[in-house]
Amino acid sequence: QVQLVESGGGLVQAGDSLRLSCAASGRSFSSYAMGWFRQAPGKEREFVSGITLSSTTAYADSVKGRFTISRDNAKNTVYLQMNSLKPEETAVYYCAARPGFGILRRPDETAYWGQGTQVTVSS
Repeated sequence: QVQLVESGGGLVQAGDSLRLSCAASGRSFSSYAMGWFRQAPGKEREFVSGITLSSTTAYADSVKGRFTISRDNAKNTVYLQMNSLKPEETAVYYCAARPGFGILRRPDETAYWGQGTQVTVSS
């Protein structure tokens, strides 16, 4: 069992930066693929970024070059650094985890979800 707690969301202006954190409880964090998803009102939950056990990363095309995912296995924490934020990226951002290899890319393969953190980007 893994519990995920996100933090770092907030209200920012377009072009600003935020860093989201996701702290995981439970054992064997290093054996979990981790990911970030987001869901805007009236839209489906979508993949933002993922990181493998060996810290290989992947990003949605819309965030490449602006967002950076990382993990600190000693702290059981995964981060999402978001730069040059856009108003259309306003959403609830969710941390996700599943055991095993590869990139966690789809909501239906997620084993554990955090409660979400709101990111609002004003124009």
